[in-house]
Amino acid sequence: MTVATTDTAGRPKLPRIGLLDTLRGAALIAMATYHFGWDIELVGYLPPSTATTGWMKLYARSIASTFVFIVGVSLVLANTPETRWKSFWKRLGMIVAAAAAISVATYFLTPGEWIFFGILHSIAVLSVIGMLLLRLPLPVIIVLTVVATAAWIADTFVSPGILRWPFFNPRYLAWIGFAEMPQRSNDYVPLFPWIVPFLLGFTSAALAIRTELPAKLAAMGTGSSLLAKIGRRSLSFYLIHQPVLISIAFAMAYVVPPAKPDPAETYLQQCNTSCTVEQGQALCRSFCQCTLDKLQEQQLFTPFQSGEIKPDDGRILSLASECSAAPQ
Repeated sequence: MTVATTDTAGRPKLPRIGLLDTLRGAALIAMATYHFGWDIELVGYLPPSTATTGWMKLYARSIASTFVFIVGVSLVLANTPETRWKSFWKRLGMIVAAAAAISVATYFLTPGEWIFFGILHSIAVLSVIGMLLLRLPLPVIIVLTVVATAAWIADTFVSPGILRWPFFNPRYLAWIGFAEMPQRSNDYVPLFPWIVPFLLGFTSAALAIRTELPAKLAAMGTGSSLLAKIGRRSLSFYLIHQPVLISIAFAMAYVVPPAKPDPAETYLQQCNTSCTVEQGQALCRSFCQCTLDKLQEQQLFTPFQSGEIKPDDGRILSLASECSAAPQ
């Protein structure tokens, strides 16, 4: 018996679960707070890399995981007791159009870090995968969820990077999620590992529809709260909130200009962020401090920061090699 042909086939369609809308709305508000942190870093109120390291990085990932989990849950509930293809294609078309618009806009606004596969791109592809999974038996889906989760644990904790390969580095393959060094992007949400929270949500809902839990949750109401209303308009909120927030951040910076950051501190933060992708934090701190000291000693720091001297300059490569060889 597949997920799409459970014993719920004779039941009427479940009413909308207000609690799910509320959770989605709360996740949207959390996302907005993170994006505003990113915005005020952009205009100079926070040190560089603040929004992409430490607790803020974990905060962003938890928000994205919540969204993707809810997508998995919602897809099952929306297609129970019958598959609603018309509604699905309409929703998918809106998501794909929004994702394409974001890619085009960021390609011109931030060409070095444009969004080629962000959260909306990921949700679009995962939604298609989810519709295919509806045709599979529940035990198969459970096995797929366990395997994907185990792969994520192995790649993240047991042997970090074991599933990463240079072959997947180009953008046309990086979206799959196995890139060793993916191209820079302001929003990168590849299928792996983000299919894990999607499958967890999908499987949870597939199990729940075999019980009275969805009906009980729907009976709780909560659909009239402000968060629920925001959750029901998630795509509109997503598209509108960032232009508004970044405008506020730039207005703040115009009225009360932020203090100029210390160039040396900025260099160390950026160097450490880049280095820790492949190396340990202690090693990276030592390496970055070493390169900073040598750049300043040789009076190369200012021209290097301004772009007058490129990273592939022989002098830069030489001092980087010296710092790599130095005892850490």
